[in-house]
Amino acid sequence: MAETRRRLRSSTVVLGGMGVLAAALTSCGSEPDRRCVDRDSYDTLNGYRIVADKNCKSSGSARKGGRKTGATRVDADWYYDADVSGKWATSGTFSRDEAVDRGGFGCSGSGSGGG
Repeated sequence: MAETRRRLRSSTVVLGGMGVLAAALTSCGSEPDRRCVDRDSYDTLNGYRIVADKNCKSSGSARKGGRKTGATRVDADWYYDADVSGKWATSGTFSRDEAVDRGGFGCSGSGSGGG
């Protein structure tokens, strides 16, 4: 009976470890977290103001400046891997490649050199 319990515990540890390893390796290929922010809204205490995603261009297209919403012009762009607090984002990057390079466990650290 004790041998059955020991075998069960060993297999549980092995299976759990395999799950953690698989999650770490697959997370490397996933897209970094991103928020659409107004570049002109930077505040030293809060960071950048988060705006609606519709204000940002798709991630693969070149940034062509802001978009007019109502009476104001929003200079919106994707901001990756930011710390978010309410409607503000800080400590991120506007470079998707840099955000991917930050990576996680199991990532090679070499970003794609797309242009």
